[in-house]
Amino acid sequence: MIQCVHAMFYLAVWVAFAACSAPPVPLDDIIIEKTFEPEVCGRAVKVGDYVRYHYIGTFPDGKKFDSSYDRGSTYNVFVGKKQLIAGMDKALVGMCVNQRSLVKIPPQLAYGKGGYGDIIPADSILHFDVLLLDVWNPEDGVQSTTYLTPPTCVRKVEVSDYVRYHYNGTLLDGTLFDSSHTRLRTYDTYVGIGWLIAGMDQGLLGMCVGERRIITMPPSLGYGENGDGSDIPGQASLVFDVVLLDLHNPRDSIAVTNQVLPEPCPRKSATGDFVRYHYNGSLLDGTFFDSSYSRNHTYDTYVGKGYVIAGMDEALIGVCMGERLTITIPPHLAYGEEGTGSKIPGSAVLVFDVHIIDFHNPSDTTVMTVIHKPEECEKITKNGDFVKYHYNASLMDGSHIDSTHNYGKTYNIVLGANQVVPGMEEGLKDMCVGEKRHLVIPPHLGYGEGGVTDEVPGSAVLVFDVELVEVEEGLPEGYMFIWNDDVSPDLFTEMDVDLDQQVEASEFTNYIMRQVTEGRGRLAPGFDPYRIIDNMFSNQDRNGDGKITESEFRLKADEATHDEL
Repeated sequence: MIQCVHAMFYLAVWVAFAACSAPPVPLDDIIIEKTFEPEVCGRAVKVGDYVRYHYIGTFPDGKKFDSSYDRGSTYNVFVGKKQLIAGMDKALVGMCVNQRSLVKIPPQLAYGKGGYGDIIPADSILHFDVLLLDVWNPEDGVQSTTYLTPPTCVRKVEVSDYVRYHYNGTLLDGTLFDSSHTRLRTYDTYVGIGWLIAGMDQGLLGMCVGERRIITMPPSLGYGENGDGSDIPGQASLVFDVVLLDLHNPRDSIAVTNQVLPEPCPRKSATGDFVRYHYNGSLLDGTFFDSSYSRNHTYDTYVGKGYVIAGMDEALIGVCMGERLTITIPPHLAYGEEGTGSKIPGSAVLVFDVHIIDFHNPSDTTVMTVIHKPEECEKITKNGDFVKYHYNASLMDGSHIDSTHNYGKTYNIVLGANQVVPGMEEGLKDMCVGEKRHLVIPPHLGYGEGGVTDEVPGSAVLVFDVELVEVEEGLPEGYMFIWNDDVSPDLFTEMDVDLDQQVEASEFTNYIMRQVTEGRGRLAPGFDPYRIIDNMFSNQDRNGDGKITESEFRLKADEATHDEL
């Protein structure tokens, strides 16, 4: 038993020794061991393809005989056209970009019995550690794959369009060579007229704003045999991950869409009008850059006179009050190649969502529309009349300003006394009691450029719905007091109660008020009667001593410069 054990031990040692000392078993064919496989293999090498790869060549004992890494350049060659040793020609077929494989090639598929000079002995088995970096075919064209489609696409890129886009540029193995994102600036160029490499010129065609696309091109449509001299090697396929942000053509004019027209539209804006409007401004890709709403103030300007960018100047002519519209403006009608710096990039198409609040012309007058007029109208209003009326006030967009109904009383004024805005003065004239009018008052006849703080915006058109409730007839122009009866020939004596040949203020006031009370005289309605009488007394007190003498006292008929008596 012991002998058998010893015999088996010696046999095992002999077998192990024999195995270590025996020559390698000859290979009949190549052997490929994949040491790394990419998750996605977009394309595998086929016969006739052109490849770029790195390799390290060693003998079975690990001794290196060659390396592309040492030369700092990939090995570039057509596959299957006998430009390589047969084993490598065979091993590369089916490989994917970024795949790494250990390839063992027998001598008969390598350099055979002749070897290769002093580098590779005869009958050498060769090992190659291969990393495939690129593959393309002379018949390849541009390949475009859209991976994000915008919900709407009004227009697609065509030849001669000008585009703004961001991109990441990589080699086929994913090596980044350039990016517009790192420069924080889009790439801006014409398409299809030779300003770009041919592959990009083709790959951008048909894109929509907001679309994201992968554009892959062979070197013949990229930087060719020589590359770009720095980051892009010769014979390199290029991959661009592109997002299109903007698109226009130099022939473009403004485009107006999404119009919501009010009914009715009695008037449309014209050159020379002053327009108040709200807007939201964005770039074509939706990037917001400005809003009048955020400032809580309309944008106010004359139109057709170059006060705003040309595209907006054009779009604001022919609009209705209350209209909503979207205006798309190409850069040559906006801020051009330079943009505005921080918010609007150069060559940017602008999109404005606009709401027209109101507009007027400096030549406008008050527009008066009679809503109701009583059948009987014996007397109409005129300057000097004391009128009482109700009103509802609003802006042209319907925003409420004020209403007398909220206070439960009328608004009372003397017509022609500048107690209301000029447009209201005009709108209340020649009106009957019970009549209702709709007044549209331009700002120069309303509250002007300043408006009323927290109530009426500057340069706002006003809308009043007015109902005349009561009228007290005024005095003739220039009079604050008139006699209903004949004037007493002893007027001064009647005033001089204490018979001291002079009339004091109290005597004057008491006399005038008694005439009014007894119906023999009338003061101008709508004013403080005591202020009127004080003014009348001051005008008669010519030397200003606080008393009126008979020589100072005169009637209205006696002089044209005083109106008190």
